[in-house]
Amino acid sequence: MHPFRIATGTMDQTQNLFIRIETDEGLTGLGECSAFPMIAGETQATCYAMAQDFARLWKDKEALDINTRLKELDDFTAFNSTVKSAFDMALYDLSAKKQGLPLYQFLQGTKKPLETDLTIGINDPEAMALTAIGYKNKGVRIIKIKLGTDAEADIRRVRLIREAVGESLELRVDANQGWDFETASRVLQALGAYQVAFCEQPLRQWNDHLLPALRQLSPVKIMADESIFNHHDAGRLIAAGACDYVNIKFAKSGGIREALRINALCEKNGILCMMGGMLESRLALTAFAHFAMSQKNIQFYDLDTCMLGHMLDPVVGGVRYHGYFLEVPEAPGIGADIEEAFLNNCEQACI
Repeated sequence: MHPFRIATGTMDQTQNLFIRIETDEGLTGLGECSAFPMIAGETQATCYAMAQDFARLWKDKEALDINTRLKELDDFTAFNSTVKSAFDMALYDLSAKKQGLPLYQFLQGTKKPLETDLTIGINDPEAMALTAIGYKNKGVRIIKIKLGTDAEADIRRVRLIREAVGESLELRVDANQGWDFETASRVLQALGAYQVAFCEQPLRQWNDHLLPALRQLSPVKIMADESIFNHHDAGRLIAAGACDYVNIKFAKSGGIREALRINALCEKNGILCMMGGMLESRLALTAFAHFAMSQKNIQFYDLDTCMLGHMLDPVVGGVRYHGYFLEVPEAPGIGADIEEAFLNNCEQACI
């Protein structure tokens, strides 16, 4: 990847795992995950080792029994949501293919527009403002700004970007757990002057108990991200009045099944959701887009990873960008695969 900086560190490569599950009927299910150790505590190496154990658990069993297969993974190991998400994705891909439906239709969805934001990584405030001008000139209408350093620099970043792009563009900010309560309070109250749509994850996950007070102080709406891995987390934060919105990512939820539960709970409580991701390729991104399309309560889309930093795109088929709108394929299942020539250069295991 081209280097990309957020509050928790700078990424210059992905840590992705790709799996194929083959059935005796000739169907193949595909899944992908992207390890992000500073958030989910998994690495590519741990995902690769665990994936081989998962494959042994599932060999010669019924692939269409999604709930039983996923329960086996949960019974085998706690947590490890990232690697579980690749296996979850592959099962849903298989089931949708079995019914001859694109994934979004299998999930009982219909088409709707998916317009992604485009993210600016942490840099000098002046450099970030120049990047924002470039984005606007390319037709971007929604900009996500990475923050999470000191208060003055973060406020200056948003102020210069708003001055650079004018009032017509939507601005979102993401602190990636970078602030303490006092810094978050100061920054968010200052950002009220710059028409910021929402702030993702202002505090560390272990400071969730401070979010209700921060939400009361902040003129900017609060979106929970790293604080919510599953529907139990979502229920806890919603009951506490800790967030306005929720960011769903398969690498946190363990895949589609738990993401459905999170979204259903949020919808029941009037909490809109965003679909996001880590550093996955267009294959997993295609699954994200199918899922987002299938759920009316998901109304924000942060699906720009493949536009930002990936130097290679080994995906065959899959989602396509039309400007900053995403078009999902109509083929059965996810509708994407990985080039064999690329895979031949990767470390592999077959169970």
